[in-house]
Parts: sequence; structure tokens; C-alpha cells
Amino acid sequence: MDKVSVWLWCDGTAEEQAAFYTGLVPGSAITAVSRAPADYPAGKAGDVLTVTFTLAGRSFAMLNGGAGPTHSEAMSLQVDCIDQTEVDRCWDAILANGGTEVACGWIKDRWGVAWQIVPRRLTELMQDPVHGSKAMQAMMTMTRIDVAALERAIAS
Repeated sequence: MDKVSVWLWCDGTAEEQAAFYTGLVPGSAITAVSRAPADYPAGKAGDVLTVTFTLAGRSFAMLNGGAGPTHSEAMSLQVDCIDQTEVDRCWDAILANGGTEVACGWIKDRWGVAWQIVPRRLTELMQDPVHGSKAMQAMMTMTRIDVAALERAIAS
């Protein structure tokens, strides 16, 4: 486990969420499922209390804390996608599982967690002093990031 790990609050969905997330990001796995040793405000003894997992080698955990805090865009998970195929795979998986498109490469999963599905090419272009402005202007018009459209924008 990392010295510092991210914890996400869940309302009874920790195991399901962790399974979806680890299936979405290659090189990921659930590392432990802990059950409550006694009844607690959000559940009963034996219920899944916490789930720890890795996403591409980074530690995360979820707590089935019950109804309470909700997720916002103030915290998001960003996936560095090697190409459009990976962008489309991640985006389509989140949408098919009840997600909601936002804008500029942002999408929320059905549990309200915000994701940024970012093609590596966008990151490269945004850092380019020659093409950064055109790439950003094009990106601002998109929902799902489209690498071919970015390339057309910088060529014009």
C-alpha cells in the first residue's frame, strides 16, 4: 500500500464500484475486501465495510459509510489514454454503466465520481507553445475528446 492513498465514500456500493474501476483501468486489481466485525450505522456485521484496490499500481480504498457525503468535480480520476481507442473504450464503459457526459473530456460515473478521460495527444498539444492555444480552443468545444479533431484544429 502507498504511504498515502485516496479513500472514496460509498453508500453500500464499494465492492461493485471497485470491481468496475479495476476492470476499466488495465493493471488494476482489488487487493482486499474487509467485512464489518460488528453492526455499524450504515450496515450489519459481515457486510462489506472497506475495499482496497489499485488503479494502474496506485492505491485506493472505499468505505461503505452509508448515505452522506457526495462526490463532486473537486476530486476526479484522470486516465491517461494512449490513443483514441483507449479514450473510446473508457468513455463507452462509463456511459454504458450509467455514467453522464459532462464536457472537455469529463464524465461522471453512475456513483457520481468525476473522471477525466484524456488522450495523451491532448496533453502534448496543450504543452506545445505553437499549438497549445488551438488545441485548447478545440478541446473546449468537445464533450468526449476527439484526437482527429484536435489534429485538424492545429492544422488550420
